Amino acid sequence: MMTETDRGWTGRLLGADFEVRAPTRAACLARLRRAAGEDAVLTVEISPALVGVAEAAALLGWDRRRVITYVDRGSFPEPLARLASGRVWRREDVAAFARARRSGRRRG
Repeated sequence: MMTETDRGWTGRLLGADFEVRAPTRAACLARLRRAAGEDAVLTVEISPALVGVAEAAALLGWDRRRVITYVDRGSFPEPLARLASGRVWRREDVAAFARARRSGRRRG
């Protein structure tokens, strides 16, 4: 399993009690291969980086209330899931929304 973070990539082998970290996806995969053994066959699942309202607000330079206002208006990307703790989005969807707003193609 590999996940992108703000500081690069993390990876974990199924059943292993350690994690590898690397600045790039390729470097993370290389470290996982070394940890598994060069002859091991790996099936890699890449989980998307997720953000909640607070993280989305930080990405946009907004406060949480403004994010919620855009969500309520239907002017924000659709959440990936609605959990008991709140909505979550793919980080890339929120980053794309931010880029579109900065380039003048505002949605909302």
